[in-house]
Amino acid sequence: MNRLAARLDLVNRAAGALVAWLAVVLVLLQFAVVIARHVFGVSDIAATEAVLYVHAALFMLGAGYAYLVDAHVRVDIFYAKLGVRGRAAVDVAGALIFLAPALGLLAYWSWPMVSRSWAILEGPISVGGIPASFLMKSLVPAFCVLMAVQGVARLLRDLEALRGGSETVGDA
Repeated sequence: MNRLAARLDLVNRAAGALVAWLAVVLVLLQFAVVIARHVFGVSDIAATEAVLYVHAALFMLGAGYAYLVDAHVRVDIFYAKLGVRGRAAVDVAGALIFLAPALGLLAYWSWPMVSRSWAILEGPISVGGIPASFLMKSLVPAFCVLMAVQGVARLLRDLEALRGGSETVGDA
């Protein structure tokens, strides 16, 4: 199970490498927008929207990587005090009770919006903006897929820990 989990991790490792560069792009793009506006008095709606697109991609495509490296938000009042098997049990329950249903519902309810947007090649959010909001809407199912892949990888590791075959929970 750990070998399959490691292979699944590769998907979010690749996404994480892409997202790292998106962070650089976001900073440079926002810097250019601020300089253009405040130094040269030039404002461009498409450039401002590009910041929004990159920001959305950064977070939506980076969520699975954050889950992979255990950088997600966790309220661990009791979790930190549990042993390996206790943490694994909490993680399995969380994946099955919360993560899987939430991702399933999000994918199910967002799909009509995304497919309609692609069907008409939905244009810009604002007049003069980037004529491809269908691409940004596509980040929602991409988020679901990346989180599901990482959820399965984590679940496999947690099940292995419950069986007593792993020393630590969520090793990546």
